[in-house]
Amino acid sequence: MSWSTLNEKATFLYKFIKKPKQIGSITPSSRYLVRKMLETVDFNKTNSVVELGAGTGVITQEIYNSKKSDTDFYIFEYDDEMRAVLKNIYKTAAYCKDAYELKDTLSSYGASEVDCIISCLPLATFSETGRQAIMEQVIESLSDDGIFVAYQYSLQMKQLLSKNFSKVTIQFVPLNIPPAFIYICQK
Repeated sequence: MSWSTLNEKATFLYKFIKKPKQIGSITPSSRYLVRKMLETVDFNKTNSVVELGAGTGVITQEIYNSKKSDTDFYIFEYDDEMRAVLKNIYKTAAYCKDAYELKDTLSSYGASEVDCIISCLPLATFSETGRQAIMEQVIESLSDDGIFVAYQYSLQMKQLLSKNFSKVTIQFVPLNIPPAFIYICQK
């Protein structure tokens, strides 16, 4: 179960108004964006998954429903209030605050690498140094045959992702506010 849709949208809008660069959008991801992002992941073969920037849990819920029961699930959400709500709903996941500490956080749980990283971080609002730091954490934490899936509202990340991954596929999802680009990346 997730937050009620109205409460979820109101919370998201409130958080966006307070910290637009941290939240990145006025509304949670649409079901079309969520479906398109997650259809790229083979959850039957995924033993560990990270979600960066879980927000109100729209994508979290679908990951939780799609993953195997024994899949290690690490949820990163910087906002303390949103993270607390998610902890109350998805009790078997590991909760973390800062994506800049991805590798060290996974190590603290005994994980040296993961099969899948799904990013909802508004990377376009990060500084160039911040974006590169996140990419370094992702690359160091992702298994050699792992997949990195992220959405953004522009093609700004294409160059950075192409520099860090051998294969980058981009899909467009118009049925989202705002419309989004999905990046599917492999080492």
